Order: sequence, then C-alpha cells, then structure tokens
Amino acid sequence: MTAAQQPPTPRASSVTLKIVSIVFYTFIAFFCIGLPIAVLPGYVHDQLGFSAVVAGLVIGAQYLATLLSRPLAGRAADGLGTKRTVVLGLIGVGGSGALTLAATLLHGEPVLSLSVLVIARLLLGAAQGLVGVATNAWGINEVGAEHTARVISWSGIASYGAVALAAPMGVGMVQLGGFNALGAALMALAGVALLCIRRKTSAPLMRGERLPFWAAFGRVAPYGVSLTLASIGYGTLTTFITLYYLDRGWNGAAFCLTAFGVSFIVARLLFINAINRLGGFTVALACMATEALGLALVWLAPSTAFTLLGASLAGFGLSLVYPALGVLAISQVPSASRGAGLSAFAVFFDLALALAGPLMGAIALHLGYRWIFCFAALLAVSGLGLVLLLARHARRAGH
Repeated sequence: MTAAQQPPTPRASSVTLKIVSIVFYTFIAFFCIGLPIAVLPGYVHDQLGFSAVVAGLVIGAQYLATLLSRPLAGRAADGLGTKRTVVLGLIGVGGSGALTLAATLLHGEPVLSLSVLVIARLLLGAAQGLVGVATNAWGINEVGAEHTARVISWSGIASYGAVALAAPMGVGMVQLGGFNALGAALMALAGVALLCIRRKTSAPLMRGERLPFWAAFGRVAPYGVSLTLASIGYGTLTTFITLYYLDRGWNGAAFCLTAFGVSFIVARLLFINAINRLGGFTVALACMATEALGLALVWLAPSTAFTLLGASLAGFGLSLVYPALGVLAISQVPSASRGAGLSAFAVFFDLALALAGPLMGAIALHLGYRWIFCFAALLAVSGLGLVLLLARHARRAGH
C-alpha cells in the first residue's frame, strides 16, 4: 500500500520526461504564436493605419479560428491519432508563417496586407487547436488518466512559457530584421518540429464509447463557463498591453507578457500537486481571486513597476485555473472520447480569447485602455462566484 501511494522517484521522473517530450510540440506552436503577439497590434495600427478595434480583431481572429477548429481537433485526435493530428497542426503553423511573410511584404497595400494577415492568423489559430488538443490527449493516453492534472499543467507551462520567451524576442527580431523576419521564423520553427516528430511513436487509439463533440461539450460546459470568465483577463493582457503602454507613454510592454508567463510557470512548478491534495474547486477559487487582484492592480497602476506586479499576480493566479477545472471537466467523459472532452473544454478558453479583442477594444474606444483591465477583473470575480455555486452543488450531490 505504501509503495503504491509513493511511487519511486525514477518512475515519477519517467512520467515527467514522457510528458515533456510530447508537450515540446505545444511549446513550438505557442512560441510561434508569441513571436508576433507584441508587435502585430502596432503593425496593424501604426504601419497599416487601422484602428485599435481592427488591431484587436486581427489578434482575436486567431483565437476564433482555434475555437472553431476544436470539434475537428477532437475528432482527429480520437479517430486519426494524436501524432498525425500534431503533424497537421505543425504544417498549419508553417503555412501561417508563409502568409505572414507575404502580408508584411505587401505593407504598401494596407487592405491587401491586412486581408492576408487575417488569413494567416486564422490558419495559425486552427493549427494551435490541432496541436493543443492532440498533445494533451497524447500525453494522457501515454502516462494514464491519473496524471491528467500533470499533463495539463505541463502543457500550460510549455504554452505560456513559450509566449513569455517569444514576445520580447519578437520585438527584438522586428527591430533587427523588420516585420518580414516574423514569417520566416515561423516557417523555420515549424520545419524543425516536423523533423523532430518523424521518429516519435504515437500512443495507440483508445477503444470504447465515443461521444459526439456536442455531447462532450454539454458535460464540461459548467466548468468551461467559469474558465471563460477567468481567461478573458489573459486575452485582454496579450492583446492590448502594448497599446496600453503606448497610451500611458511607457516603454517595455513585452516584459509584462514575460512577467505573466514567468509567474504562471513558477506557480505551476511550485503547486503542481495542489489539485490532487486540495481539490479542483479549492484551487480554482484561490487562483481566480489572485488573478482578479492582479488585473485590478494593472488597472490602477501608477507606473510600470506596479503594472509588472499586477501582470505577475494575474499570471500566478490564472496558472492553475485551467488544470483545476479541467480535471473536473474531463472526468465527465469516457476515456475513448478524451479528445472530444479536451477540445470541448478548450473551446471555453478559446472563446475568452476570441471575445477579448473586440469586446475590450470597444471598451477602450469609449472609456480608454485602463478600464479594460477593470472589466477583466470584474469578469474574473464573476467566474469565481460561478465556481462557488458549482462547488456547493457538487457537495450536495456528494451527500
């Protein structure tokens, strides 16, 4: 009994190594997302001459495409296989890089450049959906459902860590090589990942009941709505922090994304086992309260130092919301429909990011950039209230 409860360290290390070898492809995909994220709003606004709302829509287009691709990603991961689904996603990343390069070469024709750029963002969003769902399903199938929280946590570390590293690198890349360097970098990174995955063995397909996407969606929806309310703050920060800094006359907006990502990773590394010890509801409530405090601090910040502190608190808080609610959500679907369950739950995160651009862009247009972080904090508090209701319902059902 003791041995079963406390597996030897080599086994735990082996599980972690397997997970990391799979979420490596998540890291590559999100690194490609992070490279342009701090510079594209400025490119659309300053170079092409479009409004802040249009800049928000361009960023949000990627998240909308990810959202719409989730049913396909779930079916592909469950039916086609996880490795093949990841390969398709990486090919999409490379294609998005080619279109991004074409868009920047056409900067003299603003409408045409914007149109090609939107298509590139849509393709990148669909690729993100394929890679994200497939790597999570691949990892859980490989190491077992009992390690679901660990797989989701490491996937988040890979994705947010990639954005944290890539955002300032993208700024430096544009300063040194111009906007054309972005597309070329995306193509190169996708090519490297495709070379690495060739000899990787995929986990076998799971057998058993396969739920349609919408059936899985209905089962995970109560937890997903809470995730949406909590995650709009992240979409707001990534989409508008550059323009917020410009509006305040500050420099170094990319470091806010770095602060968010570093805090996110530190929290997951320090508290990766908290969900199993304390329960998903308890962890989600504590984290959402911390995130709301961080967003409020960004709203009220008198200087960049306070903004960085707020971004750090927001990242620290959001860190375990996804895995905490995700473990509860995925337990509602059968193992053979794990891809459908993961994709359905991820839809709610995508929805938050798709809504953040146009919604907060409209608020910024009427009230100013500061107030978008106030609204994001209020939405996080609303999500916290919903989690409280779900926890009470779960306790009553348990009795």
